[in-house]
Amino acid sequence: MKIMDICNEIEATNRRLIEASGLDAGIAFPTGASLNNCAAHWTPNIGDNTVLGYNDVMKIDFGTHVRGIMTDCAFTVAFNPEYDNLLQAVKEATETGIKAAGIDMRLCDIGEQICETMESFEVTIKGKTYPVMAVENLCGHSIRPYQIHAGKSVPCIDNGDETKMEEGEQYAIETFGSTGEGVVYEDNSDVSHYMREFGVPDPKLRNSKA
Repeated sequence: MKIMDICNEIEATNRRLIEASGLDAGIAFPTGASLNNCAAHWTPNIGDNTVLGYNDVMKIDFGTHVRGIMTDCAFTVAFNPEYDNLLQAVKEATETGIKAAGIDMRLCDIGEQICETMESFEVTIKGKTYPVMAVENLCGHSIRPYQIHAGKSVPCIDNGDETKMEEGEQYAIETFGSTGEGVVYEDNSDVSHYMREFGVPDPKLRNSKA
């Protein structure tokens, strides 16, 4: 399937199940469908004809909201069984992070447990064995109504951040595993997955009394 068709089908189903209604309920952010060495936040632009292949590893990242209360969900798709251990490493690391999360838990301690689980795995691809590395500069995050990234980050490693989770907060526990260096880099390719800076006034409303 084309990646564009996959994203369109996910978003159509999302709208139907959530009974989308303007800003009251609907999609929380554009559906991500990042391929292979692209770790996150890639969404196909109109006219993109990329097709999902047997040897691809695709990260699907989607969300819904009802009155601004959001979910941030992700899973990985791979058809080649060589990648099974890589997917299992990330799945178990995410489950570890969810179990570790709680009121007064330090973010660095959650990251330490995520990393320990993630890096206990290795994967053999085309006869070469790689350790699975926790990506150190991608994180989970806190969520507030209508604000998908709300200020606190949940790392995949022990980064020394002793900030604590607090009562009433909502989090997305997101873990990223790699056969590479465990670091992601930004590139200059076209993107369509973005968010407006939260809290910045709409210039169209600048002269209104709202």
